[in-house]
Amino acid sequence: MTEATLVPGRWLRAAGALLAGAAVALSAYASHAVEGPARANLLMAALFAFGHGVALAALARGGVARTALLALSMLLAGTLLFSGALVSKYLFGGPSASAPFGGGVLVLGWLLYAVAALKD
Repeated sequence: MTEATLVPGRWLRAAGALLAGAAVALSAYASHAVEGPARANLLMAALFAFGHGVALAALARGGVARTALLALSMLLAGTLLFSGALVSKYLFGGPSASAPFGGGVLVLGWLLYAVAALKD
């Protein structure tokens, strides 16, 4: 295993840990500082960020094949698009149009990861 195969996994693990930590902070904020639909949507964003953050931290360990790296990168991008759109809408009044696209990227990322797992 070369250093080049480990570096992308490190970045994905670090990104996963950051997502999980941000999700904890976001869920605390949503639980104590907002009400109604905003609370529900921010908690949903936190749930997706936490779950996918933990998945990235766990699945990007060791030498990861290219297909798996692509799949995990898609999970990171999809989570940022999905959760980011909800946070943008409810905290900053921004658009949430990227949420469905982010969700689609997440589904495709998980399907690609399944393919990568079968190739091992």
